[in-house]
Amino acid sequence: MAVTTVEKRGGRVAGAAALAAGALIVAGVVTAPAEAGAVTPNTAAVPVGRAVYSLGDLAFEPGAPYEGKSEIAAVVRYPEAPGSSGPAPGRHPVIVMQHGQWATCADRAAQRALTKAHKALERAEQAGDEAGAARQTRIIGEMGDRLWAWPCRAGVPALPSSSGYAYLAESLAREGFVVVSMGANGINATSGGQAESVYQARAGLLNRHLELWRQLDSGKGPLKRMLKNPVTGRAEGAAFAGRLDLGRVGTLGHSMGGGGVMQQVSDERHGDWPAGVTVKAALGLAPTATWDNEPVTKVPLAVLWGTCDQVNTGEYVKWNKGKNKAPLHGVTLTGGNHNYFNTQWSPSSGQVAAVNDAIPGERRGQCVAQDGTDRRDQGLGEAVQRRITQGYTVAFFRRYLLGDTSAQALLTGRTMLPGVPDVVKVEYVTPH
Repeated sequence: MAVTTVEKRGGRVAGAAALAAGALIVAGVVTAPAEAGAVTPNTAAVPVGRAVYSLGDLAFEPGAPYEGKSEIAAVVRYPEAPGSSGPAPGRHPVIVMQHGQWATCADRAAQRALTKAHKALERAEQAGDEAGAARQTRIIGEMGDRLWAWPCRAGVPALPSSSGYAYLAESLAREGFVVVSMGANGINATSGGQAESVYQARAGLLNRHLELWRQLDSGKGPLKRMLKNPVTGRAEGAAFAGRLDLGRVGTLGHSMGGGGVMQQVSDERHGDWPAGVTVKAALGLAPTATWDNEPVTKVPLAVLWGTCDQVNTGEYVKWNKGKNKAPLHGVTLTGGNHNYFNTQWSPSSGQVAAVNDAIPGERRGQCVAQDGTDRRDQGLGEAVQRRITQGYTVAFFRRYLLGDTSAQALLTGRTMLPGVPDVVKVEYVTPH
């Protein structure tokens, strides 16, 4: 496929070229020869540390008009100093991630009962059994409430959607970033009927985490004692003081988390960022198209989505092109779907509620394109979709947080990611 479209001040130029000066992208990591003014990535094996924090399941209250509370909790990955549990020397850009709308509690009993009730409801409706249908409908509602509760019932673990992007966080941490993947289960459980304010709530949650990291960088705040090694339980927050570059922050959101990211970086919301924090790049993985649609024109933006994604979220570049003052990148994965961006939502995880969301085509492995063409595309599969996502995500944040110009060729479509099928279309819109 390898379709490249470059938008430049109303003109359109199509073309393809090899990476300049021998630059190469391997295993999701951008490497390049040393050049004057270029950032040369660290291609050595970099140990990745892991930490977690939780300030409570109901610690975040977005405030009016949103009704509900959410957790302040996250999984953190970072480049680890050799022989130490703290971050490597230097100041590290920070990337915060937010998952989308999904079940909140890994209640397997409720999931089994829900599946059984759906089948029984279908049989009752076919038989004209109104009482039986009503009974199964009640069970479906009750089991749904258990799967979408917050906090979860005693003995039922929270569904860890925030852990579904570990493959991205690991790769980014090896490149020198501190990566914070936050939970948003409380927002998921309370967002029904609040479409007008849910993205503001999600943007507020992003800003709250960034404020906590700003405090930690100055050696203060609750993360100093609450950021812990998940194995030993030892507090590790003090090691991060003075090691964060909050003038180079990236945000990444999937699904409704992508909508939250768009809200947080929209032109009208920059004043909500914590003092001393500057978002330099934002990336949406299949971001939902139901947010407040405030323009994003001042921050470099990339959107990755798949043609078999039923949410059909490939419109952001179209909405913002022509008025963008920062680069826009649209990356379309032919055969990609919605759930495979998150490992916890994907069937191979065995997790509660995990499912392949693509509409199957007539042949095995096919899916029906949701871009208006009704094509039968070949589904990418979990591993391939994530391999592509990994490559473009690393390249994007290297380009805009580290100034790595060798990443530009991939992001504009002038070169292809090696080792994956030719299924990617890139649209690049230069600033106006």
